[in-house]
Amino acid sequence: MPLVKNGKVADDIFVHLADDAELPEAAAVLVSAARFLEDPEGLLAKAAKLGVIWPNNRDLDDLLPFLDRLAVVALVFPTFRDGRAYSQARLLRERYGYEGELRAAGQVLRDQFVFMLRAGFDAFEVRKESDAEAFALTAKRYSVFYQPTGDGRITALHRRMQQRHSESAGQ
Repeated sequence: MPLVKNGKVADDIFVHLADDAELPEAAAVLVSAARFLEDPEGLLAKAAKLGVIWPNNRDLDDLLPFLDRLAVVALVFPTFRDGRAYSQARLLRERYGYEGELRAAGQVLRDQFVFMLRAGFDAFEVRKESDAEAFALTAKRYSVFYQPTGDGRITALHRRMQQRHSESAGQ
């Protein structure tokens, strides 16, 4: 499955590990929420880099104590109509300060890509190579936004205010 990361098609260094599979040595792995919650400390101690695939119907509270040690949190969109992962992404970025990779998984569609970026996602598992390239182009298309969100970009209003402040300071 192609991965788009930071606006570019990228190699996925993370292995999706089945719940019954043995943990490989020195490999970056993504595990299910169920497997992670069975033994979070054990997995964190053994894995080179650990990520968790977090379903959108599961409370984030169970994940919070481990956020600073997780390399990836993959939030799942089971259908394109189910937007709960957007809310989870914004909470992770804005309220809980998660700075690791925030990955969109599942039904990740081209027309929702910009919204996912704005919610704080920085990596996307897509189904087709053509979608991956379209996603990469979309990331470059928009540079100014009106609404503040989890991606850290300043809004158009704040940009104008900064310009006016710079201009008035220079006079």
